[in-house]
Amino acid sequence: MGRRRKTLHDYAAEFSELSVRREPAGSGPGPAGAVETLLCTPCQLPLRVRRDRILEHLSSGRHCRNRRLLRQLGLRAPGLRSADPDSSLNLSLPLPLDVPSLLSHPSFLITTESGTGYSMVPSPPSCHKLLVPHHPIPATHRDDPAPSTSHPSLLATFHSRTAPLGQSGPAPDASNSPTPPSSHGGSGVGLALFGTGLVSTALLQSLLEEAGCCLLYVLEDQLEEVEQRAFGAQVPGGATVLRQQDASVALSDPRVSGAIICSPPDKAPEMVRDALRAGKGVFCEGLPSLDRQTAEACFDEADRCGRPLVCGFYKRFDPALQFLYKKVRDSQALGRIQRIWTRSSLYPAASLSLLKASGGIFYNAAVHDIDIISWLLGESVPDIVFSLGHAFCADMGCLRDVDTVAISMKFPSGAIATLDISQHCTRSCDQRLEVHGSQGTLRVDNQNPLGITEHGTSVSICPQTQAERYRDAYRELFRHFLRTLKGQEPPVVTKEQFLWTMQVAEAAEQSWRDGSAVDLRSSATGVKAELL
Repeated sequence: MGRRRKTLHDYAAEFSELSVRREPAGSGPGPAGAVETLLCTPCQLPLRVRRDRILEHLSSGRHCRNRRLLRQLGLRAPGLRSADPDSSLNLSLPLPLDVPSLLSHPSFLITTESGTGYSMVPSPPSCHKLLVPHHPIPATHRDDPAPSTSHPSLLATFHSRTAPLGQSGPAPDASNSPTPPSSHGGSGVGLALFGTGLVSTALLQSLLEEAGCCLLYVLEDQLEEVEQRAFGAQVPGGATVLRQQDASVALSDPRVSGAIICSPPDKAPEMVRDALRAGKGVFCEGLPSLDRQTAEACFDEADRCGRPLVCGFYKRFDPALQFLYKKVRDSQALGRIQRIWTRSSLYPAASLSLLKASGGIFYNAAVHDIDIISWLLGESVPDIVFSLGHAFCADMGCLRDVDTVAISMKFPSGAIATLDISQHCTRSCDQRLEVHGSQGTLRVDNQNPLGITEHGTSVSICPQTQAERYRDAYRELFRHFLRTLKGQEPPVVTKEQFLWTMQVAEAAEQSWRDGSAVDLRSSATGVKAELL
């Protein structure tokens, strides 16, 4: 049985700003003699029944300018209706209105609520387009209309300004569409989110709470990921949900200054390069690639395009570790560093699909602690790396990966580092770090919001997830990304630092698989064992 062809009413149900106009044909009264046309309601323009043409029109500046002025006119309608009839702003025009010719004029005509008159509204002036566009803030503001009822299951949970899942809503032109007010100089940074399957809830929280940005697009093929896992109760107002195949719509929108890539490492490189070539700064929450050569190519592309590429090594931005760094590196409070120990247990347990997509324990968890140790010591690559691991979960063994690993490293300075990493924890996340020096020891314990220390309790008094523990770290990392988009500072993690961290992670994985230590002094480049 063949696939049912979409009708005009199907498109109208999918896109809330489209409707079906029925007009009588030349002969034959009644429905049999009627002609139906797919119509853009704000523009009163007929559209071709092709998805790419529809998306192109909805993302055009003309459509969004007309839509915005209609909304503004709704706020000022009483004043316009009560204006002097002889005023030059009130025109009597015959119907139907020639919308295409009007929209091409510097000012265009909008019908009043009564439908009997028209008012001339001048087009807003265009703004100079920077990497971070500055948009005029309107004096009055009204939320967008409620989403289409074509997705009734989502209306109970989504915010009234949320575009329904699968709806390719408008992508206004940068020079004509204002962004929400911001606490950062009265302007916002437009962002597009690529992929939601691997996105951290801490990053999403920062994205929703930060006043200096505006999420314009969410690109995800698995729409249930957007509703159920990522945003849950609401998608930010004004955000348009698109499929990955429509990425060009987001990347061609001049309002978008940055792209947040949360896709698996096997798909991320192409998205990173496309965003950079489109002139967008990139924040890659995970790894640009599991292959160092591919990741290096992404950084080189960022240099060629003159756009920032920020890596998601979030632990560097944790306030406690920032304080520890100042004590260890700046004030030399501990003297010569002799030993560093880290403990990282995730809670809740990461799903098998997430671990498989992100590259396993060495690339999902270990890379962050490896980066922290190199950062604190000020040394790039250790001399020797040795790893032991075991899969206590039978399913992990089927993935040819482990869920618990211990990594030992010795650096050229003589400092010895030990990493204890587990992909799951039963009660609350366990995140600790100790730095031992010749003049003392500093330790970062688990962050308990109640300030209670537990000993021997069977149930955690205040369980804490990984996202809750590093909420402040993600917030500072996200703000760092916004500052790089504005040109205020360069990315903290350089290409060389990222490649060094990847080399150590590769060596740790190789040591676990081979059962022997890896000497990095005799190897300029590590060999990446393929994850099967």
